[in-house]
Amino acid sequence: MTKFFKLKENNTTISTEILAGVTTFFAMAYIIFVNPAMLTLAGTADNPMPAGAVFLATIIASAIGTLVMGLFANVPYAQAPGMGLNAFFTYTVCGALGYTWQQALGMVFICGILNILITVTKVRKLIIKAIPVSLQHAIGGGIGIFIAYIGIKNAGLISFTADPGTYVQYDSGTVVANSGAVPALVNFNNKSVILALIGIFIMIILLVLKIKGGVFLGIVLTTIIGIIMGVVDLSNVGVNSSIGDSFSQLGQTFGAGLGRKGMLSLFSDASKIPNVLMTIFAFSLSDTFDTIGTFIGTGRRTGIFSEEDQKALENSKGFKSKMDKALFADAIATSVGAIFGTSNTTTYVESAAGIGAGGRTGLTAVTTAVLFLLSIFLSPIIGIVPAQATAPALIAVGIMMLSSFKEIAWDDFDAAVCAFFASIFMAFSYSISYGIAAGFIFYCLIKVLRGKAKEIHPILWISTGLFILNFIILAVL
Repeated sequence: MTKFFKLKENNTTISTEILAGVTTFFAMAYIIFVNPAMLTLAGTADNPMPAGAVFLATIIASAIGTLVMGLFANVPYAQAPGMGLNAFFTYTVCGALGYTWQQALGMVFICGILNILITVTKVRKLIIKAIPVSLQHAIGGGIGIFIAYIGIKNAGLISFTADPGTYVQYDSGTVVANSGAVPALVNFNNKSVILALIGIFIMIILLVLKIKGGVFLGIVLTTIIGIIMGVVDLSNVGVNSSIGDSFSQLGQTFGAGLGRKGMLSLFSDASKIPNVLMTIFAFSLSDTFDTIGTFIGTGRRTGIFSEEDQKALENSKGFKSKMDKALFADAIATSVGAIFGTSNTTTYVESAAGIGAGGRTGLTAVTTAVLFLLSIFLSPIIGIVPAQATAPALIAVGIMMLSSFKEIAWDDFDAAVCAFFASIFMAFSYSISYGIAAGFIFYCLIKVLRGKAKEIHPILWISTGLFILNFIILAVL
């Protein structure tokens, strides 16, 4: 195992990697429960999307994608159906555009094939090489803000007030507010918020004192305190009666996206083909840049992708560098997930929690994948770990990642503008790809204004144009 995962070369140990894998799993385990709740809303009364099947599809897609990432690429990244992409699947593709969930799965499958093609043909690699170093640092710092913001939100420390007429409420109960919504710090008057504060203090203390395994230990201690405080509900522990039903339902989603109700029906009406292609494009663009941003933001600063590996990325043929292999592992996961019955499977930014705990190799990913498989049978137990316990880990890791900002020349207004929009938009738009889009757009604009358009890499021009096209498409869909 030490030899296979090259633990010594990466200055890590089996115990550290396993602990990091467990930390990553608990930081992203929420997707096991959130994704089915989200995707089932894509169904209708006469064509429901079974929750049990989506539950299993989420776990299976996450486990397979993460295993490939660990065994093939030997990097500590985990994969699962992406938040944001599942919302686009549910509310835009199936809701606003009126496609069935089978057709949406067909689009996701095609998106996965497209991502495989652009990975094999090195388009993804060319994009990474074309991103200016200053923007790469901004993306790294931006992901730090994004992760910390996720942690603060999951901890329940902020609330939003929206006045009547400034929001839309869907039949599912989901409320979408406009910019009139005002954020505020919550009142510390309930047990959940107090538990989150306790968890943050515990996490910071453990990390400041450099306690080994501090991130994971903080999650465990906060969960135990949550049990004592009555925040954690133990009533469902040991309840596994629905597992059999979930397996029986899986037949309803497995391959549904490829059948006559799915992909085969997408191109039967010639008038709808442009709309179908634009939707697939929107899926693919977001998925691609979410992954690229995660790798750039977390991999280079920590040394997971070393200078030697970066040179191999630029000069090698085939899949010789870790980055090449990681991009390929990410690409195939989306199609695999669509076959089983879930929206785009992508590399999770929460992998940074395991990286912050010391994870440096594929053993971290393999550990996370094994825990995903075990969660099929242990989901009631896993479900007792509250968001207030994992949120402090995300906040702490976000703080660590802000160090990327020190490499940016903030006194240079041109560089500061690009870095600001790339990083701040990433968190506030709750999307890595949109943050990258903002950074690209302002970088190109400033270079043109300075008469330095020739310095812009052609791939960057193309990527920026595609982002602008994507925003136009989303506006008219």
